[in-house]
Amino acid sequence: MAQVPVEHGLILAAALFALGLVGVLARRNLLFILLSLEVMLNSAGLAFVVAGSHWQQPDGQILFLFILTVAAAEVSIGLALVLLFQRRHQSLNVDDASGMRG
Repeated sequence: MAQVPVEHGLILAAALFALGLVGVLARRNLLFILLSLEVMLNSAGLAFVVAGSHWQQPDGQILFLFILTVAAAEVSIGLALVLLFQRRHQSLNVDDASGMRG
């Protein structure tokens, strides 16, 4: 079975991370920001899996399982906060959060 070169996998991971970072910085919708964070987490997991397969160690796949666990927790808490924000402000615009009181 032919293997993908490490450079190609890391370039793909970097491109996905950059795409997620642009989504976090450029978007004003909370839901799209959460989706961009998910893309960034998955790109980090891809980098771990590629590096682990390069050194023929299962560590990258184990770290990817931890990343999936963190992503699931982030999604559950993030969606709960998004729903609460939607109910209070009737929008998902991040600029509306500047008026929140702590």
